[in-house]
Amino acid sequence: METTTVRVDRETHSRLLDMSNETGDTLTETVRQAAEALRRLRFGLRVQEELAAMRGDLEAWSDYLAEAESSHVSDGIA
Repeated sequence: METTTVRVDRETHSRLLDMSNETGDTLTETVRQAAEALRRLRFGLRVQEELAAMRGDLEAWSDYLAEAESSHVSDGIA
Protein backbone atom coordinates (compact mmCIF):
# COMPACT_ATOMS: atom_id res chain seq x y z
CA MET A 1 0.00 0.00 0.00
CA GLU A 2 1.29 3.42 -0.92
CA THR A 3 1.25 6.02 1.82
CA THR A 4 1.54 9.76 2.15
CA THR A 5 2.01 12.25 4.96
CA VAL A 6 -0.88 14.12 6.54
CA ARG A 7 -0.07 17.01 8.84
CA VAL A 8 -2.22 17.39 11.96
CA ASP A 9 -1.82 19.40 15.12
CA ARG A 10 -0.27 17.69 18.15
CA GLU A 11 -3.59 17.40 20.01
CA THR A 12 -5.24 15.59 17.09
CA HIS A 13 -2.22 13.33 16.71
CA SER A 14 -2.39 12.50 20.42
CA ARG A 15 -6.11 11.64 20.16
CA LEU A 16 -5.49 9.44 17.14
CA LEU A 17 -2.67 7.63 18.94
CA ASP A 18 -4.88 7.11 22.00
CA MET A 19 -7.62 5.62 19.81
CA SER A 20 -5.09 3.39 18.05
CA ASN A 21 -3.68 2.15 21.34
CA GLU A 22 -7.18 1.42 22.71
CA THR A 23 -7.99 -0.90 19.80
CA GLY A 24 -4.56 -2.16 18.85
CA ASP A 25 -5.05 -0.80 15.33
CA THR A 26 -2.28 0.97 13.49
CA LEU A 27 -2.39 4.74 13.29
CA THR A 28 -3.01 4.37 9.55
CA GLU A 29 -6.05 2.14 10.18
CA THR A 30 -7.39 4.54 12.81
CA VAL A 31 -7.11 7.48 10.40
CA ARG A 32 -8.78 5.38 7.68
CA GLN A 33 -11.66 4.52 10.02
CA ALA A 34 -12.01 8.14 11.14
CA ALA A 35 -12.17 9.33 7.53
CA GLU A 36 -14.82 6.71 6.72
CA ALA A 37 -16.85 7.65 9.80
CA LEU A 38 -16.75 11.31 8.79
CA ARG A 39 -17.77 10.44 5.22
CA ARG A 40 -20.77 8.48 6.51
CA LEU A 41 -21.72 11.22 8.96
CA ARG A 42 -21.67 13.86 6.24
CA PHE A 43 -23.71 11.62 3.94
CA GLY A 44 -26.32 11.15 6.66
CA LEU A 45 -26.48 14.88 7.29
CA ARG A 46 -27.00 15.55 3.56
CA VAL A 47 -29.84 13.00 3.49
CA GLN A 48 -31.44 14.67 6.53
CA GLU A 49 -31.20 18.08 4.87
CA GLU A 50 -32.68 16.79 1.62
CA LEU A 51 -35.55 15.07 3.42
CA ALA A 52 -36.24 18.20 5.46
CA ALA A 53 -36.36 20.27 2.27
CA MET A 54 -38.67 17.73 0.64
CA ARG A 55 -41.03 17.83 3.63
CA GLY A 56 -41.45 21.54 2.91
CA ASP A 57 -42.88 20.69 -0.51
CA LEU A 58 -46.08 18.76 0.22
CA GLU A 59 -46.41 17.39 -3.31
CA ALA A 60 -42.81 16.18 -3.41
CA TRP A 61 -43.15 14.68 0.08
CA SER A 62 -46.37 12.87 -0.85
CA ASP A 63 -44.73 11.51 -4.01
CA TYR A 64 -41.73 10.35 -1.97
CA LEU A 65 -43.92 8.57 0.59
CA ALA A 66 -46.02 6.94 -2.14
CA GLU A 67 -42.90 5.69 -3.90
CA ALA A 68 -41.44 4.40 -0.65
CA GLU A 69 -44.70 2.63 0.17
CA SER A 70 -44.85 0.99 -3.26
CA SER A 71 -41.23 -0.20 -3.08
CA HIS A 72 -40.89 -3.71 -1.79
CA VAL A 73 -37.62 -5.26 -0.78
CA SER A 74 -37.79 -8.91 0.19
CA ASP A 75 -35.14 -8.74 2.87
CA GLY A 76 -37.52 -9.52 5.73
CA ILE A 77 -37.09 -6.11 7.34
CA ALA A 78 -40.38 -4.34 7.95
